[in-house]
Amino acid sequence: MKIAIIGAGFGGMAAAWDLKKAGHDVTIFESADYVGGLASGFKEPHWDWSVEKFYHHWFQSDGEMLGLIRELGLEDKVIFPRPYTVMLHNGKWHPFDSILHALLFPGLGFGLNKIRFGFVGLFLRLTKNWRGLEKVTAHEWMMKYAGRQVYEQMWQPLLIGKFASYYKDVNMAWLWARMHARTTRLGTFEGGFQKFADVFAEKLREMGVGIRLGAGIKSINQDQASRSLSVDGESFDKVLVTTSPNLMAKLCPELPENYLKGLLELKSMGAVVMTLSLKHQLSKEKYYWFNVPKEEGYPFLALVEHTNFVSSEHFGGDHIVYAGDYLEVGHEYFSLTDEHLLERFIPAFQKFNPEFSREWIKKIWVHKTNYAQPVPLVGHSKNIPAIQTPIEGLYFASMSQVYPWDRGTNFAVEIGRRAARMMVKD
Repeated sequence: MKIAIIGAGFGGMAAAWDLKKAGHDVTIFESADYVGGLASGFKEPHWDWSVEKFYHHWFQSDGEMLGLIRELGLEDKVIFPRPYTVMLHNGKWHPFDSILHALLFPGLGFGLNKIRFGFVGLFLRLTKNWRGLEKVTAHEWMMKYAGRQVYEQMWQPLLIGKFASYYKDVNMAWLWARMHARTTRLGTFEGGFQKFADVFAEKLREMGVGIRLGAGIKSINQDQASRSLSVDGESFDKVLVTTSPNLMAKLCPELPENYLKGLLELKSMGAVVMTLSLKHQLSKEKYYWFNVPKEEGYPFLALVEHTNFVSSEHFGGDHIVYAGDYLEVGHEYFSLTDEHLLERFIPAFQKFNPEFSREWIKKIWVHKTNYAQPVPLVGHSKNIPAIQTPIEGLYFASMSQVYPWDRGTNFAVEIGRRAARMMVKD
């Protein structure tokens, strides 16, 4: 078969890997001039490693991603440092990246709250009945079983930070997935995620996969006579689209009205991430990930000091810091200039280190996307678009379909490979 894949993110490339191994003629179309999608990165001339535009890491439980890396023969390039995540309480940062740290977190108080937190955490780690949990919101479930204090201290800030005005509407299966599979140790690829994407793309090219960069697709249509699919006028037997639901709807207006309606009704959050190159280390305690409660007045959801995860030596001695947020499309951050956004953020940086000054900043980069975090509502499984669309030969695989799991490269790989299996079988 002659197959087109729209999008050179990890899901599209993973699908191409399997389809080419199955003996098919595969071409990837990518609108950007680089591969990697939302996990792509950038680098300065004096850096040995790249930095992701939107911060990424792997968990030790990311079996799909790590399995693919083994198939590629690159497992020796994956490292799992031990960074430290912290949460704010009464003006102080406390370690918060394990069950033990959580039980010691002073915001829980004493006695019953800690017991309820422990039992809720244990239940969510052990149960596999996520379909039962999607029938209720995380807000309602946690208030009932964890209690108000535990919920308001631990989980409500996360939900508000991730989903803004939708936070009371997100179903409990989403929170279950985060707690069920994630690990304390975090991993990355030597050289950065962009390095992995580039090496992966080169292996695909060596196999004979065509990768056309700077090739934004305008339309996908079905030829009624031949039953083939036309991608901007070029004929293919099958097509896999790995873009956002909105872009899928624009590319394929011939899709039936009910399928298009399902695509367009899916809700998602955008993201705005500022990356800074600093002359000095920001966190004196060498903390990696700061969970920042919105009610404390910080202008972003999380601050991540990347060079407390991997050495600043990889970046010519620069200290790399991310400040990012999930935001509803239309939020003012999407229209602010980089300089105006920096002015908003500088007072917050000084809260992390009073010695911080503007002179520390060597350079900033701001990256924005309208499609970063799907919003799973109650009963969300019925809203998931089918991978095999109603148009024969046309398939769709996006992070909106990895539910109940959360967004991430691991599940992009999983759904890309699942789509590839369906294309071969069909």
